[in-house]
Amino acid sequence: MNQADTVVFRKWKENGDVIALFPELPADLYGEYCDAYEHVGQHGGADFHGVVQHSTPCSPEESADLATELRRIGYVLRPRRRASRAHHDMRRQTAADLRNTM
Repeated sequence: MNQADTVVFRKWKENGDVIALFPELPADLYGEYCDAYEHVGQHGGADFHGVVQHSTPCSPEESADLATELRRIGYVLRPRRRASRAHHDMRRQTAADLRNTM
């Protein structure tokens, strides 16, 4: 069974597009950025707090299409309204573990 990934769905203030933020998954070797996913552009790294400043929470109905796309490509989602310090600490620890295996 796949481990579930914590995801925070947000909606950009500028255009209303939905972005999925994975606060536990590092997008770089230092864990400064988290993995993110959007319909257009798909995977990328994101500054979690920067995205939060430029977006608003979205409802399950607003994030449903993106959640379906993510599940279709293999994600097991654990949606949350916000990320805790523990989520961010886990991302940084995962990045440190990756650096140590190089």
